[in-house]
Amino acid sequence: MALISGLGLCFLVASQAAALEYKRLEPLLETGETIIGQTFVYPQGSPAEVTAVIVTMLPGEETGWHVHEVPLFGYMLEGELTVDYGAEGKKTYKAGDTLMEALDHPHNGVNTGTGVMRILAVFMSSENGVKTKPVEAPAD
Repeated sequence: MALISGLGLCFLVASQAAALEYKRLEPLLETGETIIGQTFVYPQGSPAEVTAVIVTMLPGEETGWHVHEVPLFGYMLEGELTVDYGAEGKKTYKAGDTLMEALDHPHNGVNTGTGVMRILAVFMSSENGVKTKPVEAPAD
C-alpha cells in the first residue's frame, strides 16, 4: 500500500512540476460580453453543441447582412475583416485578433485586405440550433 501511495504522490508532484514549467499558454480572450457590449448566455433547452469552422474570404468578398442567435467566438487567422454593425459602427480585425461576435444584431463583414482572410469561428449553441441567419441590411 505504501508503494502505491508513494507512486501516487510522485505522479502528483511530477504533474504539478510539469504544470509550473509549462508557461506557453497564450490567453486569447476571456469575456462575458460581445464586441458591442452585450452580455451573453448559452441557449437553454436541448443539449449543448460546439461547432468550429474556418471561414475563408477573398479580397472584397462580403458575408452579407446576418445575425447570430448563439454566442460566437472568432479568432482571426489571416488577413483583414471589417465588420459593419450599423448604428454600433464598424470594427476592423486583423490576424491574431479575437472577438465575441454580436448577438441578434445585424452586421456585414467585408474582406478589406489585399489577400485571403481566414477566421476561426466557434459557435456555442444547442443541438441543431440556428447559428447564422441572413437578414435585410438596416436602414441608414
